[in-house]
Amino acid sequence: MTQLETELNAIKPARPMVLTIGVFDGVHLGHQALITETITQAKAGGYLSGIVTFAGHPRLVLGMHKELPHLTSLEQRLRLLRGTGIDHVISLTFTEELAALPAGDFVRLLIRHLSMKGLVIGPDFALGKGREGNIESLKALGGELGFSVTVVPPRLKNGHKVSSTLIRKAMAESDMKKVHDLLGRCFSLEGRVVTGEGRGAKLGIPTANLEVAPDQALPADGVYVTVAFVQGKSVPAITNIGTRPTFGAGRRTVETHVLDFDGQLYGSILEIAIIEQIRPEEKFASADALKTQIARDILKARQILMKTECSDA
Repeated sequence: MTQLETELNAIKPARPMVLTIGVFDGVHLGHQALITETITQAKAGGYLSGIVTFAGHPRLVLGMHKELPHLTSLEQRLRLLRGTGIDHVISLTFTEELAALPAGDFVRLLIRHLSMKGLVIGPDFALGKGREGNIESLKALGGELGFSVTVVPPRLKNGHKVSSTLIRKAMAESDMKKVHDLLGRCFSLEGRVVTGEGRGAKLGIPTANLEVAPDQALPADGVYVTVAFVQGKSVPAITNIGTRPTFGAGRRTVETHVLDFDGQLYGSILEIAIIEQIRPEEKFASADALKTQIARDILKARQILMKTECSDA
């Protein structure tokens, strides 16, 4: 039995399923529209609803991109997908062997192991070797093998198709309001808190240094109003993303100062939701000048957070 069949065989659904398939990076409004339709169809037919997603981005495995920053880690993505009300989230390892599988063979595996009765897809969807499994060929397979194919139109925001690419572009422009509108929630990232150089503590403003994945998509360098999720509670914070030029530019880091908190965070996984940029990162003449500006940043962050909630990350 291949790895793909082993992963599919582990699911063992109690009833036939309606499925949607994709990477779902970000689980944005376009993805949510597909998921909503999948759940609706499954309930109407008395079936189970399921999402098939992939560990490993197909475009990276196929060499279409040397790098492709992700909006959500696999763990975040699976957590968000499970929170949609779907019955099953099926994570398959995307390999060269899976990429080389003809569309018909992959569909037959979904029918054999998951009893697929319906497939919900977007207008640009294709699967199988050479992306041969397009809408037309999938509908033909559906007629032959006994499953429906539903094409959900793209979700639009201000005339633009909601996509992970559009969200990455908005992040690069520090437009976190647009990112929020496209995701339908605040953008968040997570990482393990690691030991830094201790400069924040020396200034009286201790920071948690987040070790984020190298391929994690980040907003442009700057200081941001954020919310940190500490011990199940949302706590106001400010976060600096950048190279800390006041002390001599180094590698890019993510440092969060959690307001009104004096506990120990080292070694823990910290999630932060990014609300809004306060200012771009800049170089100050002295550590005292930086400390004075950070005090202003904290005051502004508190003012913004009085008007903004982001406990939905």
